[in-house]
Amino acid sequence: MAEAAQGPWRALPPPGRGPRFGPIDREKTCPLLLRVFTKTGSHHTNADFAVRGKEPKDEVQIYTWKDATLRELTDLVKEVAPAARRRNARLSFAFVYPDKHGHFVVREVGKTLSNGNGKLDDAKVLAELGFQIGDYLDVAIM
Repeated sequence: MAEAAQGPWRALPPPGRGPRFGPIDREKTCPLLLRVFTKTGSHHTNADFAVRGKEPKDEVQIYTWKDATLRELTDLVKEVAPAARRRNARLSFAFVYPDKHGHFVVREVGKTLSNGNGKLDDAKVLAELGFQIGDYLDVAIM
């Protein structure tokens, strides 16, 4: 499986308080560039992101907003990754970001099912999961 992120983690919003950010007007707010890395079977390891400029090759760049849900991202990944289109496919999402020493860590933040049944973490929003602009998204397709 994926390597557990060791070392300091970012502080997450308190559970049960809902999103810290109000809704974003997508007509008036510029989207951010999200670098998404997919892998079948497991997440990439911390070492896969160790050298800047030599990230994994299976990258998709998506323009989105901080209020995007994991369901929205699942649907976008399904457009480019055939393995994610399987009816029984499970997708696991992880943020990839540098710790205070500059070493990249992979932290799992949620899971969805390809068939979109509304269970698991479909409704979770990037912002409420602690996403910061510049983070990467690693998606394990299982």
